[in-house]
Amino acid sequence: MKSRYDCFELNNGIKIPCIGFGTYKTTDGKGAEVIKAALEAGYRYFDTAAFYNNEEEIGKAVQESGVKREELFLASKVWKSDMGAKETKASFEESLRRLKTDYLDLYLIHWPRRNLETEEWKEVLTETWKTMEELYRGGRVRAIGVSNFLPHHLEVLFNTTEVCPAVNQIEFHPGHTQEITVNYCKEKGILVQAWSPLGRKRVLEHPLLLELSKKYNVSPAQLCIRYAYERGVLPIPKASSRERMMENQEVFGFEISLEDMYRIGSMPPAGWSGEHPDFEKVHF
Repeated sequence: MKSRYDCFELNNGIKIPCIGFGTYKTTDGKGAEVIKAALEAGYRYFDTAAFYNNEEEIGKAVQESGVKREELFLASKVWKSDMGAKETKASFEESLRRLKTDYLDLYLIHWPRRNLETEEWKEVLTETWKTMEELYRGGRVRAIGVSNFLPHHLEVLFNTTEVCPAVNQIEFHPGHTQEITVNYCKEKGILVQAWSPLGRKRVLEHPLLLELSKKYNVSPAQLCIRYAYERGVLPIPKASSRERMMENQEVFGFEISLEDMYRIGSMPPAGWSGEHPDFEKVHF
């Protein structure tokens, strides 16, 4: 039986824990305490970003926890406005400083475009990725990847650079599975990660997920996380209470049947954040 301590393997051979801990807004008003709680709950993979403004809290929590750095998997991201060679290098160094580490396990480009107005976005993206490659070849980061990229964004990298992204972190949950992007990444050997793997309230209260959660005797959240895992997508849920932190990892005692996987994958659209890399945010 698989467990929360199992790993996925990236396309460069690096092992990555099969469930991560999302930190976007989780430290708001709580500082490092929620990260300490997550460490105590057994999480070892922490996903952050310069944009989240919580790298210092994570660094502090890790330092005070006594957990060895080599036991952790730390990932961060360069923000849109910091794309470009000099900007990316500077942002990377700041992330290291705030996280109190001398290397990252994974570094991502947060979004493919600096903004929607710049016509030369492909050139800026290529320059940024080549800088990421330099950091990777220099041993400053163990793996590099992207976030919120669609196939046509990834094609820019394949046409102009050398290192294939190890990861593409996208919004993925029942009701919003981005099949074209997921299938493209699998064909290219890119691991898909799920931010917002639980969707939102409308997803967790969807009649199908409520029905299946009773069938498998799990929570709707556990069902969503297990669904991502069975799709070969690495889920990065977030939680603020220890109870939820533990619950989100307890997804290896059951398997979703093929029929139910199809039913979940065929759900009507639900829970989309409104975020899209090529368009302004859609508000619901």
